[in-house]
Amino acid sequence: MTSYGVFLLIAALTVLSPGPGVLLTLSNSLRDGITGALSGIAGIVLGTLLVSFVSASSLGLLLATSTVAFSIMKWVGAAYLIYLGVKKWRTGTKSFAFSKPKREGKRGHFFEGFLIQVTNPKAVFFFMAIFPQFVNYSQGFAIQFSALVLSYVALVLFIHFGYANLARFAKRSLDSAQSQKYLNRVSGAIFISFGIGLANANR
Repeated sequence: MTSYGVFLLIAALTVLSPGPGVLLTLSNSLRDGITGALSGIAGIVLGTLLVSFVSASSLGLLLATSTVAFSIMKWVGAAYLIYLGVKKWRTGTKSFAFSKPKREGKRGHFFEGFLIQVTNPKAVFFFMAIFPQFVNYSQGFAIQFSALVLSYVALVLFIHFGYANLARFAKRSLDSAQSQKYLNRVSGAIFISFGIGLANANR
């Protein structure tokens, strides 16, 4: 493994950058507290592990070389993000005085996080393009790749937990019907814009 510190910096900046996963964590934390956010983060982590496996396998090569496979993944991902945007836009208001999220809510947050991660073909390309740069091919590939993936997952957990706490601290200034309506509309519009951006993305 080479330049591990540089890898951590690139990975941290990637996870920190605002995207659908970060927006989902913020939204879940505002509505359902840290517990609700953690369910979505767990889904993102599982999706990350699956994407990393796909990237290291022949499926990743298929996505990288097949226009049809890439287009299918791109449109599925775009449609899901737009669906989430519409769902957030139409969400009603409720108090941010948190109660324990229902099991169905936790499950829903988990699958939202998981699907956001696995339906984004750009995530596959990130693993395929960035990770090989930090592998020493004179040593075992599987061990090094696994170490990089686990490091990336640890950053996802740490950074998203930080975002969830930031949202929790900000909730007091947003605990009004008008603020919540505005927040839902803004987050919905951002999800829709992410979907449109993904739909127009090229490999």
